[in-house]
Amino acid sequence: NMVSTISVYATICKHENKPLVYPGSDFSWDCYYDVVDADLLAEQQIWASMEPKAKNQAFNCSNGDVFKWKHIWKILAEQFGLEMVGYRKGQKETSMAELMKGKEPVWDEIVKKHKLVPTKLNDIAAFWLADVVFYSDNRVSCMNKSKELGFLRFKDSTKSFLDSIEKMRAYGFIP
Repeated sequence: NMVSTISVYATICKHENKPLVYPGSDFSWDCYYDVVDADLLAEQQIWASMEPKAKNQAFNCSNGDVFKWKHIWKILAEQFGLEMVGYRKGQKETSMAELMKGKEPVWDEIVKKHKLVPTKLNDIAAFWLADVVFYSDNRVSCMNKSKELGFLRFKDSTKSFLDSIEKMRAYGFIP
């Protein structure tokens, strides 16, 4: 889950008084991506199980819009009260997995300090997944097949990110 991974990364940045540095490549900073909100994915799965025309078929699922990390990174940084540092031409490529190596004690301290749900760093965040996303090419899937069969739901991706961050706070996973 990218939201939990970015949220944990941002929480650690906040705790260490560091800016939220974009860890990806120049290409990923400026290309289009799509994501899927977990609630929307669940809705599509229920629809596909109930819709006779969807029987025995596979479907893509995305929120229905696209975004660029260069546009959303600042919004994410603001959610955590952090300075945003985007991709800078010529910057050394940074693996989020490497950035977070050895941060287990820091996360444990954050959990204790804020009385969060007891979690271990690598159980709540998949830093390897972030590296896959932040160093990949365009990630956009087509929803035409499910739309043609009647699944027309969508969700704004920026709102999806912000809603998910708020849910993580409400459930006590991040401060």
